[in-house]
Amino acid sequence: MRTQRKFLLVLAMSLTLFALPAFSFAAENVSREAKIARAMEAAPDFITQNATIIDADGTVLRQGTNGWHCMPTSAAASHPMCNDEVWMRLLKAVGNKADFKTETVGISYMLAGDDNINNADPYDAKPDPGEVWVQEGPHLMIVVPDPGTLKGLSDDPYNGGPYVMWKGTPYAHIMVPVGPREK
Repeated sequence: MRTQRKFLLVLAMSLTLFALPAFSFAAENVSREAKIARAMEAAPDFITQNATIIDADGTVLRQGTNGWHCMPTSAAASHPMCNDEVWMRLLKAVGNKADFKTETVGISYMLAGDDNINNADPYDAKPDPGEVWVQEGPHLMIVVPDPGTLKGLSDDPYNGGPYVMWKGTPYAHIMVPVGPREK
């Protein structure tokens, strides 16, 4: 239990570094049920029904059984996400600025959209001239075992289809838009 708690705390810190809002839902006066409901907006019901729901501070709001972890964000930005185990490891690696490798495909759902993110640099928190930033609408994120297989896939988020985010980093993944981009 102590190891899981430590992992959840590292994950919460990772999510903050992963360009999620700086203040957490946990610090707001929001009910546990509202946090769970917001987290469940991130993925289809067949995933969220049995997913573990984790608050931004690492508190387990609801224990799940299917291996998925869903998280709300803050009341100011509705950008919850649901991750499989591979994506949970990827987020931890990003938060620790550590290397990341996987032997299996990883999936993350963000069906409520995302914050404005630098498409090239996972650590950049402030847009500067010449950088490509994107605020994606509903989407899936897919990480693959061999980043070399992403060659030929555009890294232009405005190409009208799937694209590679964070190309050339250990965290390179495919962004798959499934709805209109946020304005």
